[in-house]
Formats: sequence, C-alpha cells, structure tokens
Amino acid sequence: MGAHTIRHTADTRAVLDAVRRIVRTLHESSRAAEKAVGVTGAQLFVLQKLGESPSASLNDLAARTHTHQSSVSTVVSRLVDRGLVIRAASATDGRRLELRLSAEGRRLLARAPDAAQARLVRAIEQLPAAHRHGLSRSLVELTNAMEVGGREPVMFFDETVHGTTRRRAARA
Repeated sequence: MGAHTIRHTADTRAVLDAVRRIVRTLHESSRAAEKAVGVTGAQLFVLQKLGESPSASLNDLAARTHTHQSSVSTVVSRLVDRGLVIRAASATDGRRLELRLSAEGRRLLARAPDAAQARLVRAIEQLPAAHRHGLSRSLVELTNAMEVGGREPVMFFDETVHGTTRRRAARA
C-alpha cells in the first residue's frame, strides 16, 4: 500500500471511530435517562431545553433543540401525555400555545442526568465557525453520498418509528 492509500484508510477509520463514539455516547445517555428517570434521551433533552426557558412555543423549542418542528412535536406530545409538560394558551396572545414544565416535570428534571445531546450541541457550537461550517458541509455531503440526505432527521434515540413506538412496531 502506498502512503496515499494508508492515509486514506486512516482517515476513514478516524471518521468512523468518531461517529461510533458519538453514537455510543448518545445511546448510553439515552439508556441512562430511561433507567434513572423513565424518559428517553430525546425526551430528556426536550425537558432540559424547556426547563432553561419556560413558556416556549413549539417552534421556539424546535429551534433550541436544533430539530425540525414535527420531530419535537412528537416528543412533546408524549411528554404532555405523561403529565411532564403542559400546553396552555399564552397569557399575552391567546392564539399562541406555550409549553412549560409541570411540577412533576420539574421534579423529574431535578434528578435527571445530563443529556448527551446537550453536550453534543455545546461541543459543536464551541468549534470555530470555519470548522463548524466545514463539518456541516462534510456531513451533508456524506449523507447525500449515502443516499439518506432526504430522510427526515428525527431526534436522537426517539422511540417513534413512523408514528408508532418501537415496541408497538416490533410487535406488529
């Protein structure tokens, strides 16, 4: 093997190892959240973002989680169903729905572990702008080359699969 081939192989392995570390950390964090407080990693991340700034709209929350509105809406619906989040009309604009933590949601958040998604977002945001832009461009190229660039990007380790939970989907 020539030096170019060796470098190419080393770069590919370094990229794959980094992706493996990130995915493993996100998966372990999600399992830890489920074990500690009974919510998925995606649900914990949404709760933490909502806890940082109460009375957020769904669009505000989607922006803060760096997620599409439809993905965060699915997670929020499950949190509302569990009584951890409350949807209510805005005090200043009755047409606007606001989300806030319930008392039970605040108690859960107080004893919850840190969500790895939050650490990932902080790490990305701390990169120099040029590195962040290059990483963004490279990952978009990678997903397009894999022919998955058009797939809906859902929240990390959200158990929803096409509107059903994985458990229900597995039984179907």
